[in-house]
Amino acid sequence: MAEIATIARPYAEALFKASSSDLSGTAAWLDQVAAIAANPQLKAFADNPKATVDQVLGVMAGVVGSQLPAAATNFLTAVLENGRFAALPEVAKQFRTLANAQSGSSDALVQSAFPISASELGQLGATLERRFGRKLQLTVEQDPSLIGGIRVVVGDEVLDTSVKARLEQMKVALSA
Repeated sequence: MAEIATIARPYAEALFKASSSDLSGTAAWLDQVAAIAANPQLKAFADNPKATVDQVLGVMAGVVGSQLPAAATNFLTAVLENGRFAALPEVAKQFRTLANAQSGSSDALVQSAFPISASELGQLGATLERRFGRKLQLTVEQDPSLIGGIRVVVGDEVLDTSVKARLEQMKVALSA
């Protein structure tokens, strides 16, 4: 079987080209649809040969809570008719990569042991943008296992200033 990234690439590129006038709007509904598509029960339903495309679209629209845009419906119809529903999360990931490349920015995951206020996040974002040398789209996650500090992941770069990481470094140094 083909690698999921290989399957998702043509869909992400086609959607990127088709939605070049409204990348942020497309990214918004694509992220919603990808999150829904990651549900194992919905995957099983979509993969069921007895389930029609309209039924799957109806379930997705029900979960979203509103009518999907026409572009979303057309895109999802093509994906479902070709049996590529499981590739939607990867399509969304590759679409974001293409959109970020065009805008010169990157996605950044900020993990913190404690909640971060909006003002702190603004200051942190400015500092991280200087540190990484590009505009960042920040996503914040709370992870109490860090004990304190933050961990930032931008692509394949990691900046870990958490207490947990420092304790691990001390453990390695003491056991060496």
